[in-house]
Amino acid sequence: MAAARTPLVAGNWKMNLDRAAATSLAGNVASRAAEADGVELVLCPPSVYLGIVGTALAIADGHSPSGVAMGGQNMSDKPSGALTGEISAGMLVDLGCRYVILGHSERRTLFGETDDQVAAKAAAAIAAGLTPIVCVGEKLEQREAGTTAEVVAGQVRGSLAGITAAAVGRLVIAYEPVWAIGTGKVATPGQAQEVHALIRSVLGELAGEATAASVRIQYGGSVKPDNAADLAAEADVDGALVGGASLAADDFLAIAAAFR
Repeated sequence: MAAARTPLVAGNWKMNLDRAAATSLAGNVASRAAEADGVELVLCPPSVYLGIVGTALAIADGHSPSGVAMGGQNMSDKPSGALTGEISAGMLVDLGCRYVILGHSERRTLFGETDDQVAAKAAAAIAAGLTPIVCVGEKLEQREAGTTAEVVAGQVRGSLAGITAAAVGRLVIAYEPVWAIGTGKVATPGQAQEVHALIRSVLGELAGEATAASVRIQYGGSVKPDNAADLAAEADVDGALVGGASLAADDFLAIAAAFR
């Protein structure tokens, strides 16, 4: 990983935990954040628990004394309106979020989100002052067919369509091979590096090499304490988007510490 890019490790809690567990986990991570000094930490709880997690982190104006930031798991591209069940970028900001995950493979696969929708959300997030974590990644059949590069490059271009070069420098990309999410499988460090380098090349085409060099590209897909260090050693792996392992403070902080 380049020294100029501060590693970013985000915990995507997905649809897990209850109020007490969310409060406890956030407090535990905040109290031990120094274990991953030099790594930016982000917690992304279910939207109904953003308020209590923000309180547990003592967030004020988007910042907490521990340095642990908070993010949403999804958002609408609209600022308000008759959109039952949706949340807006402004609502996330109002609750103290600085980040938002967009285009996660579960959103794309289970809810049919398209690159165009992700691009619209990314633009709305940036306009509201949020940092989007834009997720891309291929399915198993696409990797086996040898189309990983085509699929991932297409998702990057499509998900950032209409985003200015300057705005590209304000976002994060998360490479999540769909075949490795929640399966216990993980891309080898070499496989991850190959795709991360591809993503950085595409970002260079879209926004220039200097901007591309500054963008953090996370790896996501069954990241655990025992594989994090090998992933962290790769030049273009700038952190991790952690799923199941983020539900235990010990595991989450051990992963983050590997990126120090």
